[in-house]
Amino acid sequence: MQTNPTPPPSPPPYSSLVAVGDSFTEGMSDLLPDGSYRGWADVLAARMAARTPGFRYANLAVRGKLIGQIVDEQVPTAVAMNADVVTLVGGLNDTLRPKCDMVRVRDLLTEAVERLAPSCRQLVLMRSPGRRGPVLERFRPRMEELFACVDELAARHGALVVDLYGAPALADPRLWDVDRLHLTAEGHRRVAEAVWQTLGHEPEDSEWHVPMAATLPPGWVERRVADARFARQHLLPWIGRRLTGRSSGDGRPPKRPDLVPYEGYEGQAQPPRPDDPVGVG
Repeated sequence: MQTNPTPPPSPPPYSSLVAVGDSFTEGMSDLLPDGSYRGWADVLAARMAARTPGFRYANLAVRGKLIGQIVDEQVPTAVAMNADVVTLVGGLNDTLRPKCDMVRVRDLLTEAVERLAPSCRQLVLMRSPGRRGPVLERFRPRMEELFACVDELAARHGALVVDLYGAPALADPRLWDVDRLHLTAEGHRRVAEAVWQTLGHEPEDSEWHVPMAATLPPGWVERRVADARFARQHLLPWIGRRLTGRSSGDGRPPKRPDLVPYEGYEGQAQPPRPDDPVGVG
């Protein structure tokens, strides 16, 4: 006698989400017509809200924030909200600084997790995506040290880990914006799908991690034009902020500071404006 297979368990009915982090969680460079950013956390919140009446969402992320700033400015607020799900992505901005104390970064990330984990039903951590190229190779040892810490903390505190770093699709330069630091709208959609599945939901795109179909690479002239545009619009302003001790997040409030019902956004994401500052530092 043949029996029907046991269906997989349904994910718990989460009723609230708080996102903590930097430009990656703020949603750069998934720009909407009104000039705001959407990003993976908003896409995820919209999905969860569609299935849970009264679903509440807060996004405390601010571009350019270092892990110490996240611990000081965002973690206490997130703890007080007692949300069902909290996502924490931080520390990558620190690893991209010329002088980076990885012991301090690990200690601060540990403090963040130790404070957030008891305050929510499910903490979600991530191994951030990395774009193929010389920047990734230069900072890969620091990034992998950060991600090893993420794995250790998740095992210790029962957090989920979304491995974006190991996803071949998210290494594709075509899923990264012209600033070479932030994902496109399609990249953010894939991240939202990854988190969605990690939380136990049925896939809406079971191949989010599969690389895009191959296309002809740009020619030499096109690459040099892109390099010059990148240097002028993004790299030189970033260096200027480093020299003056400023950050692209200085003076910016959290994206969505209150844990309130989520209504979502109208319209589609648009290409980023060339004058919008990059989110790292």
